[in-house]
Amino acid sequence: MPQKNIKLNEMRHPDYAQDEQWIIAFLHQAQIGHIATTSAGNPYITPTLFWFDQEKGELYFHSNFRGHVRMNAEQHPQVCFEASRAGKLLPSNIALEFSIQYESVIAFGEIRVIEGAEEKKRGLYGLIEKYFPGMSPGEHYRPITDEELKRTSVYAITIQSWSGKRNWHEQADQGEQWPPLAEEWLGSQ
Repeated sequence: MPQKNIKLNEMRHPDYAQDEQWIIAFLHQAQIGHIATTSAGNPYITPTLFWFDQEKGELYFHSNFRGHVRMNAEQHPQVCFEASRAGKLLPSNIALEFSIQYESVIAFGEIRVIEGAEEKKRGLYGLIEKYFPGMSPGEHYRPITDEELKRTSVYAITIQSWSGKRNWHEQADQGEQWPPLAEEWLGSQ
């Protein structure tokens, strides 16, 4: 459990809503996240690898030292984060019932640029450990150097609220007012 009290957002479809334990587990295994920042009213979305620090209730990621993400983070700290996973496509005999299996987490929070070398290294090593568990600096790869830290921006998003959503039905809703779909459509996805 995170030490911080993160608010669980209400959802329009409460039957798809997931609890905090599900959200935490999902963030530990999801591979790609998207961070939405703003600058002068324009949204900017960045796909990225990320690491969730459960004890702090923070998401860590990195980018180049200069660029949109860095500029936006320094000027507008409110951000939105998204991570998702998709399964199979789900056809229907009703146009607006076509669907897809999916699960996702949306989090709102405040981003900060990490300045201290030790915290930057902690965030970067957390990322490496998430994606390459068991590999150790100094044993399996050369540790991060001070020069590399100077060329890298590391960020932490302090999560203020979040929601988890899962819709993993085996079949989309079908209507009785139209002929049923042939098995070739239902079984091929």
